Amino acid sequence: MRKKSFLSLSSPRLDYRNFAGLPGEPELLPPPKALTLHHPGRFRPAKAGLNIGDRVRRGQRLAIYEEQKEGVICPATGTVSAVGPFIGDLGRPYTAVTIAVEPDGEADDESAGAAGSLDLETAGRFFASLPGAPDFSVFFDSETPIRTLLVSGVDADLFVATNQYAVRRWPKEIKKGLSALSEVLSLERSVLALPGDIVQNYASVGATETVGVSPEYPSGIPRLVALAAMGEPLPAGDSMAEAGIAFMTAEAVAAIGRTVGTGRPPAEKIVTVINKDGGKRLVSVVIGTPIRHILDAAGIVVEEGDRIILGGPMTGTAVYSVDHPVTPATDALMIQAGKDIVKTSDYPCINCGECNRACPVNIQVNMLARFLEAGKYEEAEDLYELDACIDCGLCSFVCVSRIPIFQYIRLAKYELNRIRSIEEEEHE
Repeated sequence: MRKKSFLSLSSPRLDYRNFAGLPGEPELLPPPKALTLHHPGRFRPAKAGLNIGDRVRRGQRLAIYEEQKEGVICPATGTVSAVGPFIGDLGRPYTAVTIAVEPDGEADDESAGAAGSLDLETAGRFFASLPGAPDFSVFFDSETPIRTLLVSGVDADLFVATNQYAVRRWPKEIKKGLSALSEVLSLERSVLALPGDIVQNYASVGATETVGVSPEYPSGIPRLVALAAMGEPLPAGDSMAEAGIAFMTAEAVAAIGRTVGTGRPPAEKIVTVINKDGGKRLVSVVIGTPIRHILDAAGIVVEEGDRIILGGPMTGTAVYSVDHPVTPATDALMIQAGKDIVKTSDYPCINCGECNRACPVNIQVNMLARFLEAGKYEEAEDLYELDACIDCGLCSFVCVSRIPIFQYIRLAKYELNRIRSIEEEEHE
């Protein structure tokens, strides 16, 4: 595997609709009658410790399998009505837990106690399923000590306004979250990345530094946010954790601050809803809410041939059902009209070079795509900088032949990680 820095960065191509164009306050949607939570890990009925008919409370940590460290925080009080398998993006396995919601049910005291006596283990157990999905695994798994917390107040994809709203709405909560994290994690540095034109307005939120990010896409992609914050690119193939950096969104840090400040973990997720004409609005929904609930409230009708996308237009993931739930990481919901969908094809590459010119890190994308189409993932990594790709999707956006290059790249990275994880487990 190559361990080289990014090649020289070329100019991004698209403008974000950023901070200045934010929609107003989010519409607060009432909880639906049933919520569905995705617990990480394959469903194993013989070992499940959570069963149909069990009563659960808001704020309770649900660990379905006793030996697993991962868990989810229950966003509402109610009764478990279903537990079963769910296959997510790229075949990732989950255990789906459906809860019949009781209005005005009592909250659980365990999470409140956790917020009052905070340490790293407790934070990992109770904060990982907060809105924004803060990732604490890097503090346990990384061989390199985490010295820097990078908080992104920009959104990675076009049209999305979720994290920019969090910065505008919850600066005090972000400050509390940063303070708590700095104390628990013994951080040397915390950096808040913001749209460049508003950096001066948020110097007092508690970060040791604030940096401006260009309003041009794909500057909000995490690795490019890290470039703006650190002043140099990360080595290709290295994760942020391997560089001593923990990455969280502004919404996630605000959720931590709200938990520490109130003793109650917030269960509501801010979602940017992008309708068929590109207009956007913000909604606040309980985690686990089916996207059908949001579409009905927004008056959006999904017709035959339309596409349902979790995320924005460049890097979002299509889902097949309006019953798919909002997760802690769901920043946006986009509905694309069937007539506007550019169909992919099996038409061969014509070597026009548009993907190479669009690539922000100057990968030779046309050659990379050939190896990925053939399933030669390791060769693509070694010869054509697969591990330098920042997952912006510009290659697919400009492809004349309509080859789904970005999807090939995502699949290749997932498969390589999956294969290597299996090899490591077998070696151990």
